[in-house]
Amino acid sequence: MIPRLEHFRTGEVTVGVVGLGYVGLPLIRAFISSGFKTIGFDVDLRKIESLRAGKSYIGHIPSDWIADQIRDESFLPTDDMSRLAEADALLICVPTPLTESRDPDLSYVEATVRQIAEYLRPGQLVILESTTYPGTTRDIVLPILQSSGLQVGEDYYVAYSPEREDPGNLEYSAQSIPKVVGGIDETSCALAAELYRQAVVEVVPVANCEIAEACKIVENTYRAVNIAMVNELKVLFQQIGIDVWQVIEAAKTKPFGFQAFYPGPGLGGHCIPIDPFYLSWLARKNGIATRFIELAGEVNTSMPQYVVSRVIEALNDSGKPLRGSRVAILGVAYKKDIDDPRESPSFKLMELLQAGGAVLSYNDPHIPVLPSMRHYQVPRLASEDLTPDFLASQDCILIATDHSAYDFESIVRFAPMIVDTRNATKNVAFGREKVYKA
Repeated sequence: MIPRLEHFRTGEVTVGVVGLGYVGLPLIRAFISSGFKTIGFDVDLRKIESLRAGKSYIGHIPSDWIADQIRDESFLPTDDMSRLAEADALLICVPTPLTESRDPDLSYVEATVRQIAEYLRPGQLVILESTTYPGTTRDIVLPILQSSGLQVGEDYYVAYSPEREDPGNLEYSAQSIPKVVGGIDETSCALAAELYRQAVVEVVPVANCEIAEACKIVENTYRAVNIAMVNELKVLFQQIGIDVWQVIEAAKTKPFGFQAFYPGPGLGGHCIPIDPFYLSWLARKNGIATRFIELAGEVNTSMPQYVVSRVIEALNDSGKPLRGSRVAILGVAYKKDIDDPRESPSFKLMELLQAGGAVLSYNDPHIPVLPSMRHYQVPRLASEDLTPDFLASQDCILIATDHSAYDFESIVRFAPMIVDTRNATKNVAFGREKVYKA
C-alpha cells in the first residue's frame, strides 16, 4: 500500500493552496465541493482580510459562497506561513511572470518553496501548479525542499500538475477540466493523482514532471502561434479589402482539419502572452532557435501598434489628429465577461495612445477603477458610464474587449466613430459607415 493513499481517497486530508488568485481560489472551491478541509495561503494581506470578511475579489467566485465556507470552517485563509505544516497536500499556485528581458521569473515559486521547506514535515505532498518550463520541479523546487533534510519519496512527495483555469468560461470550471499529473517518482504521481481524482472530472497521469510541465507550455504555445497567424492575416486582408472575420466563419464550416482562432488587439492573460517565451528561453539555453515561436511572439506583440495605426487612420478620415482627440477604450479585461486585467493589451493601447497625445477615458463594467500595472504607465481613471452624451463627446470609441454587457447598437448609434478590434459590431445594421475594423 502506498503511504497515505487511502487518506487521499477518503478525503481525510487537509489541502493547502498557496496563492489565492485566479487559479488558487477556484482550486480551493473544487476541493471544498468534494468535502475537503482547506487552508488558503497568500502574502497579500488585503486578499486574506477580504476573504475572512466573506468577500470575493474574483467575479466568478461569489462572496456568499466564500462567507459560507468561512463560517463552516471548510476554508481558512491565512498569511501565517507557519501553518503550512497543517496541510497534508500543498498546491503552489503563485505567479510565474517574465523579467524585463523576457526570461522566466521564478522568484515567487522559489520564495514559496523555501517557506514550505522551513515547515515541511513527513507525509506531506507538494504539488507545483504554476506554469513553467520543463525541468523546474526537479531542478528548482526539489533541491530547495531537500534542504529540509527529509528524503523525497520516503518522507515527502513531489509532483507537478499544470493549472488549466479559464476565467469566464461557464462551461469549464476547475472541477470539470482534466488534470495532467506528473511526479518526481511513481509514488508521488500516484498520491497526486488520487488527490485530484476526488475533486476533478478526470486525471491524466504522465511519466514524469517534465512531461506535465511541457504539456502546459505546448497547449498555450499552440494557441499563441495560431492567434499570431490570424492576426497577420487580419493585417493582410484589411489591406486588400477582405473581412478576415467572414473568412474565418466560412473556413470553420469545414468539419475536419481546421480550428477557428480569432484576431484581436493583442494577447492578454497570464498564460498565452508569457508561456511561449518560457519555451523559447529553454530552447536558447539548449542552443536551439525556436524561430516559429519567436515570430509568433513578434506578430502578437505588434498588434497594439497596428490598432493604434487604425485609430489614427480613422481620425484622419475625419480631419482630426490623434493629439488632442478624445479616445475612449471599451474593455480593459483581457477577454470578455471577466474582471482579470493581467497582461491585457488595453494597457499597451492606452500607453501608445497617451504617448501620441490622445485624451483617454475608458469603460469596463467588470473593472470600475484602472489598477496600477507593473509594466505600463497608465493614467488613474475610473470607468465612465456609457451614456449617449458621453459617447457623443468622444472622437473615437475603441472596442478592445467585447463584454456581453455592452449594447453595441447604442454605442454605434451615439458614437461619432468606432474602431472595432473584436468584430463586436457585426450585427449592428444602423451606422455601419462609422465603424472601422482593426
